[in-house]
Amino acid sequence: MLASSSDISRLLDRVAGGDRQAFADLYEATAPKLYGIILRILRRRDETDEVVQDVYVKIWQRAGDFDPARASPITWMATIARNRALDEVRRARVATVSDDIALERAADPARSALGDLEAGEDRRRLEICLDALEGERGSLVRLAYLDGLSRQDLADRFGQPVGTIKTWLHRSLKQLRDCLTA
Repeated sequence: MLASSSDISRLLDRVAGGDRQAFADLYEATAPKLYGIILRILRRRDETDEVVQDVYVKIWQRAGDFDPARASPITWMATIARNRALDEVRRARVATVSDDIALERAADPARSALGDLEAGEDRRRLEICLDALEGERGSLVRLAYLDGLSRQDLADRFGQPVGTIKTWLHRSLKQLRDCLTA
């Protein structure tokens, strides 16, 4: 049963202080809601169970970051759940792309030396354009789109707010597009 917003806020405050019973109560009050959010995104119960566990670990670790002036407690928790589920979708997509690349590299009688040469040229152009991005933006784009790091992971790694990371990625992708079409 979902508790009131003020009840959840009080539980989060106690969890921030390391209160295990408050954490158990918080889990009991909010798990059905967060489970539903994650399940709608992942559509697989086995993956959902793992992600729910990760989400509550993150809530335990970051309960002190909750600010009731910025969001309701369930919104704050749901955002953590949604972002973690989306990270899982991205990781699965990156794994699929890696598998697809491995399949592409397998012997293919239809592949030609010219096709390989053109693919190599495209890859070199992309590398040149990534290297041309200012500062660490090339690294940021590689980590986001090749390694599958989430915006939160990037924010932690680069010491910037998530909104800044989002803006940097958006601008960097525009610069890449312009560079590649030039």
